[in-house]
Amino acid sequence: MYDLIVIGGGPGGYLAAERAGAAGLSVLLIEKRALGGVCLNEGCIPSKTLLNSAKIYDYAKHGEAYGVSAKNAALDHRTVIARKNKVVDTLVSGVRALMKANKVNVIYGEAHIEDACRVKVDGEVYETKYLIIATGSEPVIPPIDGLADGIKSGLVVTNREILDLTEIPRNLVIVGGGVIGLEMAAYFNSAGSKVTVVEMLNKIAGSTDDEISTILMNNYAKKGVEFKLGARVTAVTDGSVIFEGGEIPADKVLLSIGRRPVISGFGLENTGVVTDKGAIVTDKNCLTSVPNIYAVGDVNGKYMLAHAAYREAEVAVNHILGKRDVMRYDAVPYVIYTSPEVAGVGETEATAKEKGIETQSVTVPMAYSGRYLAETEVTDGICKIIIDKKHKNIIGAHMIGSYASEMIVSAGIMIEMQMRVDEVKKIIFPHPTVSEIIREAIFRFNS
Repeated sequence: MYDLIVIGGGPGGYLAAERAGAAGLSVLLIEKRALGGVCLNEGCIPSKTLLNSAKIYDYAKHGEAYGVSAKNAALDHRTVIARKNKVVDTLVSGVRALMKANKVNVIYGEAHIEDACRVKVDGEVYETKYLIIATGSEPVIPPIDGLADGIKSGLVVTNREILDLTEIPRNLVIVGGGVIGLEMAAYFNSAGSKVTVVEMLNKIAGSTDDEISTILMNNYAKKGVEFKLGARVTAVTDGSVIFEGGEIPADKVLLSIGRRPVISGFGLENTGVVTDKGAIVTDKNCLTSVPNIYAVGDVNGKYMLAHAAYREAEVAVNHILGKRDVMRYDAVPYVIYTSPEVAGVGETEATAKEKGIETQSVTVPMAYSGRYLAETEVTDGICKIIIDKKHKNIIGAHMIGSYASEMIVSAGIMIEMQMRVDEVKKIIFPHPTVSEIIREAIFRFNS
């Protein structure tokens, strides 16, 4: 009998197992493929490894603007992939070590839930007091003509396969202009592909602030990426993608129109756990409708982000341990690791309006930061801060520009702590840093 069984070894699953093991609980972690899940093996980490290589290559190609000349700069894609694999292997080994250090028993195989307290793997049944479901998500595969054949032939790939391509495709068509699609557009554009992004919406980057979305698209259009907006793909042939209004040649097609929670195939129906719109329903403690079963990460459909899963795992384990803790979603940041980077947290002007919140916002150019101007030739970056007009507290921050991924956490803290504008004005930012742009924006509010 275990105190806790965790199904799924991705960010939410392995962190839950680690935290529970560190607290002295007996823990079994069941993973069917590899520890680290999608994020570590075929998502967050490997994609950032590729994008960093592309960034270095771009700096080398355009170094003249900074007084640095690097002749005959070249990107060796196979070396990039080899380094990506090395990074992934190192981190997966680290997760294994964490499980061992915290006395977590890890087994590999297909989990099948028999009931709320019993899980079967390869014919053996394991009993538990508590269960955490962290089965993650999978790519959405729409019913597009020719798509299934394209997947079988290797013409069509998902986020998993594209990170293992050994050759740079001459013509890469990306179906879906969300985070995955844009990050892969960034890498393969730098690596030499002719990239076309086909997006059904009239903007890229999903719910990202409209102004920032436009700036990002314009930056990549200048680099040669072609965008087909408001375009629905109707068919995939052997060598092209057909959409309403045209046809595009394709040596490879990346399908990245979204992901959906994995809620079938492991016996969830045997528990009585309530689902809604294809996701497991959870409360503020990440508890499901069944008193001893929790669900963390993509499977609950709230935020498909590794860092949200980490925090949900902590909340779930703390609840099991009897510690007071709740999950809040007001300040979950997101990042798009393109060049320039995009990051945001909290409300946008659009979401605040939907909620009936009267806002005041200030947008300042990133070029107001001395360090930003010293380090980049791209001067159209911006930082937008949104406050609740009634309470004068910060409720949103959105930016595009270098270091956005590292700066956004400070804005998230301000939102989480419900800091008022006059309180933030008293914070000392180091100089010269790009983060000073937040201070520049704050001092333009009339509080």
